Amino acid sequence: MSINYHMKTFKSIANSDNGEVGEQTIFHYQQQGNFVWAEYSGGAIVKGFLVAKVIENDTLDMRYEHINTTGEIMTGLCLSRPETLLDGRIRLYEKWQWTSGDLSSGESIIEEIIQENFVKSGNFA
Repeated sequence: MSINYHMKTFKSIANSDNGEVGEQTIFHYQQQGNFVWAEYSGGAIVKGFLVAKVIENDTLDMRYEHINTTGEIMTGLCLSRPETLLDGRIRLYEKWQWTSGDLSSGESIIEEIIQENFVKSGNFA
């Protein structure tokens, strides 16, 4: 493992139209060994959780669940492929599929937020 996801905060920067995560959704990641978990909320997401296992090339094999603003419990699976940006931040390219609702699939991108800049901008999760 060359990428450390522990104590990283991510923000959505792109998502398919059938996704519920949006630019107001913030993810707080933790890691212990090959296991990663996160809590997320914001925008259409009231509260969400994910668990993942780090597999080859630091990709995350994850399952997620959340409650949206209409009160639905939504679940899905996702493969997140990391890229380390020139400034050292992590960008995750995600291919996901709902395991509830219409079972459709999509793609999204989330990007690490540097906490100092995040706090200065007045954005809080």
